[in-house]
Amino acid sequence: MTATDLQHGLRENAGQVTHQLIQVMLVGFAIGMTRTVVPALAESEFGLERGSFLLLASFVVAFGAMKAVMNFVAGRWSERIGRKRVLFWGWVVALPIPLMIWYAPDWNWIVAATVLLGINQGLCWSMTQTAKLDITRADERGLTMGLNEFSGYVGVAVAGILTAYAAAWLGPRVGLLIFGMAVVLLALLLTVVWVRDTLPWAKAETAAHRAAPPKFLPRYPEGVSDHPGTGEVFAVMTWRDRRLFAICQAGLVEKFVDALVWALFPVFLVAQGASLTDVGWIVGTYGLVWGGSQLFTGRLSDHVGRFWPNVLGMWICGVGVAMVVLGTGAPWWSVSAGVAGFGMALLYPNLSAAVADITPPAWRGSAIGIYRFWRDLGYAIGALGLGLSASLTGGAEAAFWFVAISMFVSGGLLFWLGEETHPRLNPALPTMPGDV
Repeated sequence: MTATDLQHGLRENAGQVTHQLIQVMLVGFAIGMTRTVVPALAESEFGLERGSFLLLASFVVAFGAMKAVMNFVAGRWSERIGRKRVLFWGWVVALPIPLMIWYAPDWNWIVAATVLLGINQGLCWSMTQTAKLDITRADERGLTMGLNEFSGYVGVAVAGILTAYAAAWLGPRVGLLIFGMAVVLLALLLTVVWVRDTLPWAKAETAAHRAAPPKFLPRYPEGVSDHPGTGEVFAVMTWRDRRLFAICQAGLVEKFVDALVWALFPVFLVAQGASLTDVGWIVGTYGLVWGGSQLFTGRLSDHVGRFWPNVLGMWICGVGVAMVVLGTGAPWWSVSAGVAGFGMALLYPNLSAAVADITPPAWRGSAIGIYRFWRDLGYAIGALGLGLSASLTGGAEAAFWFVAISMFVSGGLLFWLGEETHPRLNPALPTMPGDV
C-alpha cells in the first residue's frame, strides 16, 4: 500500500482504531492494578510505617518522573523507528512488574516496580494516542482523544475494582500476580499479531498538506523549521509559544489530582473506616465517570472548541477534590469523586487535542511526547506537594486543599494565556465568504 492509498478517518481505519483501543485499555489495566490494593495495604502488606505520607507518595513520584521522561523519549523514537516497535518494547518492560509486586519484601520493591510501570506507560500510552491521531482526520481529534482516554481510564477503574476483589479472594500478592501477568502477556500477543505501524499515515498527511493545504489552516507556532530538532521542539512547547506553555502547565497541574487519587485517597478512605471493596468502588467512580464522560466531552470539543472545556474542566475538577473533605460517608465521597472525574473528562482529551491542533504532523509525535512529559511530571511534583502537605499537618485533608487550589490557579493561567486552537473555529487565515 502506497502513501497515496492511505486514508484518514475513524471509519476508514476502524479495525486499527479498535486494536489501539484494546491496547490502551490494557495499558489502563496495567496501571489500575496498583491503584487500590497497593496504597490501601501499604502498611499491613508492604511494611510501610503508619503516617509516612512522603514515603507513601514515593512510588507515585518514581512513576511520574520515569513516565515523563519516557513520554519525551517515546515521541522522538516513534518518528525514527515507528509506533509499533515503541509499543512492543513498552510491554516487554512490563513483564517483571507483577512478579516484583508478588515477591516484594518491602516498600522499596514497590517503588522499583512503579519505575518499570512508568516506562511501560510512557511508551505504550503515548503510542496508542499518537497512532490514533495518525490515522484519523483533524475534525475527529476530539472524538479520537475521547475514545482513547475513555478506553484507558475505564481500564484503570475496572482494574482497581477487579483487583480489590481478587485481593479479597486470593490475597493481594497472588491476585495482583495473576491479573498482571494475564494483562501483559495478552497485550504483547495482540501487539505482535494485529497492531500496524501508523507512521506512514503521518508521513502521508504531511505530504498531503504540502500538496493541498487544508481549508481551515491551523495556527501553527511561528518561526519553527519544517523538521525541528529535539531542543527546538522542547523550547516551542515549553516557553516559546505561550498557548503551548499554557496547555503544558495545565497538563502538569491536573496530574496532581490523579496523584492524590492514587496515593492518598485510598489511605484517607481506609482511615475513615471504608472497606477495601468500598475503596475500590469509590475510587473507581472517579475513573468510570472520567472515562465514560470522555465519549461525550471529546466529541463536544470538535463542535464547540477546546478552550472552554479545558478551562471549565480544571475548575470543576478542583471543586470535586475540595468536596471530598467537606462531607463524610460513601455516597458523598462517591459524588465528589464523580464531580472530579467529570471535570477531568472535560479537560483530559481536549488538552491533548489542542496540542494536536496546532502542531504540524511532521513533528506532532514529538510535540505530544513533550506535552506528556510535562503532564506526567505532574505525578512527581504533585505527589511531593501533597506528601509534604499531609506530613506537615499530620493529616491527609491538607493534601486535598493543596490540589484543589492548584487546579483553580492553573485554570486561571490557562484562561489568561490560552486561546481556541480548533482550526475551524480559529483558523490562521480568514475563511472565504460562504465557508462554514
